[in-house]
Amino acid sequence: MKVFHWLSLIVIFAMLLGACSQNTGGGGFNPFGPSPTLPPPNVGITPAPDANAAVTAYFDALKNDDYSAMYGMLTQASRDAITFEDFSKRYNDALNIMSAGSLDYEILSSQLAAYSAEIGYRITYHTALVGDLQRDIVMHLALEDGSWKTQWDDSLILPELAGGRQLVMDYQVPARGDIYDRNGLPVVAQTEVFAFGIVPGQINPKSEGTLVSELAKLCGYQEDDIIDSYISAGPDWYIPMCEGSAEEAARLLAINPGGLSVTKYTSRYYFNQGLAPQVTGYTLSISPEDLDAYRRLGYRGDEKVGQSGIEKWAEDYLAGKHGGTLSVLDANGQLTTLGQSGPEPADSIYLTIDQNMQFYAQKALRGFNGAVVVLERDTGRVLAMASSPDYDPNLFDPTNPNNTLLTDMLNSGDQPLINRATQSQYPLGSVFKVITFSAGLESGLYLPETTYDCQYEWTKLPDQVRHDWTWQHCQDAIQAGDACNTSSTRPSGLLTLPEGLMRSCNPYFWDIGFTLFQNDRSNDIANMARAFGLGQPTGIEQVAEAPGAINDPPTVVDVVNQAIGQGDVGVTPLQVAVMIAAVGNGGTLYRPQLIEKIQPVEGDPITVFKPESRGTLPLRPDNLKVLQDALWEVVHNPRGTANFRLRGLTIPVAGKTGTAESGSGLPHAWFAGYTLANANTGLPDIAIVVFVENVGEGSDYAAPIFKAMVETYYFGQPQSIPWFGPIGGPQYTPTPFGGIPTKTPRP
Repeated sequence: MKVFHWLSLIVIFAMLLGACSQNTGGGGFNPFGPSPTLPPPNVGITPAPDANAAVTAYFDALKNDDYSAMYGMLTQASRDAITFEDFSKRYNDALNIMSAGSLDYEILSSQLAAYSAEIGYRITYHTALVGDLQRDIVMHLALEDGSWKTQWDDSLILPELAGGRQLVMDYQVPARGDIYDRNGLPVVAQTEVFAFGIVPGQINPKSEGTLVSELAKLCGYQEDDIIDSYISAGPDWYIPMCEGSAEEAARLLAINPGGLSVTKYTSRYYFNQGLAPQVTGYTLSISPEDLDAYRRLGYRGDEKVGQSGIEKWAEDYLAGKHGGTLSVLDANGQLTTLGQSGPEPADSIYLTIDQNMQFYAQKALRGFNGAVVVLERDTGRVLAMASSPDYDPNLFDPTNPNNTLLTDMLNSGDQPLINRATQSQYPLGSVFKVITFSAGLESGLYLPETTYDCQYEWTKLPDQVRHDWTWQHCQDAIQAGDACNTSSTRPSGLLTLPEGLMRSCNPYFWDIGFTLFQNDRSNDIANMARAFGLGQPTGIEQVAEAPGAINDPPTVVDVVNQAIGQGDVGVTPLQVAVMIAAVGNGGTLYRPQLIEKIQPVEGDPITVFKPESRGTLPLRPDNLKVLQDALWEVVHNPRGTANFRLRGLTIPVAGKTGTAESGSGLPHAWFAGYTLANANTGLPDIAIVVFVENVGEGSDYAAPIFKAMVETYYFGQPQSIPWFGPIGGPQYTPTPFGGIPTKTPRP
């Protein structure tokens, strides 16, 4: 009975439990009351960090030289073992020594554990000196603070560097290439140089005149300036003068004037104290800021490299191909070679510059600020590009005893390093009337026979009375007590359009601008100027150039000002030379070029000059002929503005004078023209632009220099320059360093 009793209780309890388990809220009986509903458990899964992504980030930072980011990806133990400075230096030095300009990498394998990882990768360093260096390496990673960190040692750069080994490069550096003129005459070369100076206490009074005159000839200084430089100096002072060749040193030493100091040194020598220095440029030691970049290119780091002009543009040619042997040095001093290459000699640069033309162009400008550009009219070859003041590139060499003059040169307010032919932009003045003349003809509003009565005044704008240049000449004559009865002081009178250009009548060209504006053609002149190549780079490439500015004039006043090359007009002398050459050659705008050829030591030239057309003038042939004839008349008609200054020139030329208000001081003087002598001489015709800052009228200053350049081209030297006197006689020379001349040159 007792057994049955316990069995009955168990069965009843089971039934009650079953009833409880079936009560799901649907009304079933639950003797314990309603059962609570529990929420499902919130189970989260944290994925393991991506080890491959960590390696990718590390090497992407290396490709960008971002050592700070790389250092932040190291394990704490690695950072404790090496400072950021040492870490950065090891990578940077290794890349520099290898000459690794770039690198690539790829991940090959991955092995992951709970707190560590091993990533196999392949790294390829693209080096300048020993080709590609490729290595397969394993990077060990540790999981710290939820991120994979790199366990660093030197073998991650190259396996050969494990254990404290070092990379070394044995460099082979070729001699820097030379620069020649178009005829093969040296302009820049690595050679022995002789620095000349004066020691006042050693001057022999009997030979002092010889000392001064010889240095004046060699260095291009005035004798009075040389005397002034040492007259108050101490007896043991060294007064720097200039540099010369071995031949020049031998000549002076043979004369043996007392007080002369001659010091020989080896350097990159710029002949004639710098022939076309703003074109050739100069070299300097590699700056600390640029050192890494040059080391990655295979430079040892102590070379001189080009800083401007041809020296900079042709650096890859002039530097040659460096060679080197890359090795690993172990603790025992043993070297293991990783790669090597031999050097290749530098190329030589032959300029289109003609040494004689360049010499006289620089000579004609001395004492002025300005520029001369001479082009082959029908090809774009640059035969001369002079900018004044010029400078002596030899002064940049710290081994030159005359290097003390460098500070004066760099601090000169005349900024001799600026190439005024290409980097400075100026109002063009009356030379711009070539543009306005062309815009008027092409508009159809003017014909060659269209006349205008050119008087002293022009009054179509209510703001002011504008005066022709003849009015100012008349005022000057009256002030001097003379009558206004010459062709330059009387009004020009009734003129056709070509005669208006010949006489450079300001009212006629103001009237063209005004008429174009009144006929909704206010931008015609600006459009024509841009089509003639003004206000935009010429594409010369080898030297820096400013673009200039030819803007659309917003008002009638701006149009009128622009019509005579004033107002918002800025051009470079080189742009004007390209423009006037195109007028003379029949309408082709050639890209000006300075490179005749690039010549390796052996074999054919790498590149040879070829004319490159950049476009054509937007003139109908008949209108271009009218323009050419008018420019001929400027020179050959007795009333032409250049006739008096170019009278006696036996070479046929055409051109245009220009006098541009500068906004301060005297106006700028311009002359732009070209020759027409090929049929008689067999020589290519040339185009010449002369620009002189703040001196006066173009006919008085620029035209005589133009004449001198024509004579130099056809006869070998100028026949005369007003402020020089006859060639071979007493000549004006400037003070040193581009300073203000003691005697201001005047025609």
